[in-house]
Amino acid sequence: MLRQETRARARALQILYAWDQRGQPSIESVIARLAPLWGPGPALDRAADLAAKAAAGAADFDRDVADAAHHWRLERLGAIERNLLRLALAELAEGATPPRVVIDEAVRLAHWFAGPRAPGFVNGILDAVARDAGAL
Repeated sequence: MLRQETRARARALQILYAWDQRGQPSIESVIARLAPLWGPGPALDRAADLAAKAAAGAADFDRDVADAAHHWRLERLGAIERNLLRLALAELAEGATPPRVVIDEAVRLAHWFAGPRAPGFVNGILDAVARDAGAL
């Protein structure tokens, strides 16, 4: 059984993926569409909050990723990796969760949802951004 925070992060990633694939409509409309699939609860509330913060800051988070991803163009990132990084950067920006926990959870989600090389890439980018921000 997943911890509530892990479940919330996974759902937030799914919300962001749907948001991105639909052309980035209002995040509230995407949440409203997906919420009936999961039912109400604290995990959905946290997922919606995280997804909304990640969507609102997507341009800034994408810039941070582009700066940290030497020799990688942002367009080369897959939708899962891109949204996973946005999600983790939104959570790092909140400052409520220790950076190492945020990074570990992002790597875990990369193992579940992305390709075999994604966990290392996600770890490297988040570590670089967190160090640049002075969080690590």
